[in-house]
Amino acid sequence: MGYDLTEEQQMMTAAIKDFAEQHIRPHIMDWDEAQFFPIDLFKKLGEMGFMGVLVPEEYGGSGLNYHDYILILEEITKVDSSIGLSVAAHNSLCTNHILQFGNEEQKQKYLPKLASGAWIGAWGLTEHNTGSDAGSMSTTAKKDGDFYVLNGAKNFITHGKSGHVAVVLARTGEKGERHNATAFVVLKGTPGFTSGKKENKLGMRASETAEMIFDNCRVHKDQILGQVGDGFAQALSILDGGRISIGALGLGIAKGSFEASLKYAKEREQFGKPIAQFQAISFKLADMATEIEASELLLHRAAELKNRGERITKIGAMAKMYASEVGVKVATEAIQIHGGYGYTKDFPVEKFYRDAKLNTIGEGTTEIQKLVIARNILK
Repeated sequence: MGYDLTEEQQMMTAAIKDFAEQHIRPHIMDWDEAQFFPIDLFKKLGEMGFMGVLVPEEYGGSGLNYHDYILILEEITKVDSSIGLSVAAHNSLCTNHILQFGNEEQKQKYLPKLASGAWIGAWGLTEHNTGSDAGSMSTTAKKDGDFYVLNGAKNFITHGKSGHVAVVLARTGEKGERHNATAFVVLKGTPGFTSGKKENKLGMRASETAEMIFDNCRVHKDQILGQVGDGFAQALSILDGGRISIGALGLGIAKGSFEASLKYAKEREQFGKPIAQFQAISFKLADMATEIEASELLLHRAAELKNRGERITKIGAMAKMYASEVGVKVATEAIQIHGGYGYTKDFPVEKFYRDAKLNTIGEGTTEIQKLVIARNILK
């Protein structure tokens, strides 16, 4: 491993590993088959401090850094990447948006509930016809006295149905204008705010993904995060940090797939010896281990810059792109090493294989990451 753990980090990772083995592993396939979102699990995670990882202690959080955050997501994801995804979306999107851009009153009001796991957070940017082209969003917020009236829909939203509070990006200007979007905090139960279709997904099935619908939803101006018109700039900043978390999910999937493959290759015998002794298998394991190491180093490089408050747009895109693609590649090779057994649900690599692909799409596709990297190196 390319990042040396402190004693505190060793204790932290041991704690989350034990938690995952006790409270997550026994239920993985039941949750996956039923697409069951185990909301009570996140209250337990909140009690352990893992729902407010980056939130300062003064707001009820753990006050940890991005190195710690990667380690936490990695350990959860090695067991169940669905749960890792929900922890990531809650921490780095909704909660972090309020932490970064909320005023003191908003932080005091929302962060303690989010950090404790009493509330689950959602973050609404993506729409049906505006995936990568988020600047052309159709959801609008029209000023009406001290209120803004929201109309439109967001889709592919993690916790779009079960979330207690959502940070929602809505257009307060015309399409094509600069500074035409604003971020609002919208509470579940606000009239005009409902959930729509829950997606039936290939992978990450225990992490809820659903529509959020706004039909003349009135939100007070006090619910604006930052300034009117700053929403899209805020979203880009949030996505920069969020890419570290998606990369961490890719890393966790890669490590889980590799560990399962290494164990299987040592135990499975063909032609009188373990298959790990065949060059075809050992070279696969060598490639997997090397790419995992590279992913880890890249992610912790991004974390180090983020912890120092430096701009991470380029390195964050690199880390997210590489680690998520490595997750897919390692999970694919894991299936191949397991052979026919890898294609069954009796072995964990089948689920890693299905789960891995989302990381190359969510919070900016691999192609968008390449665009971001290219723009930065060509400046």
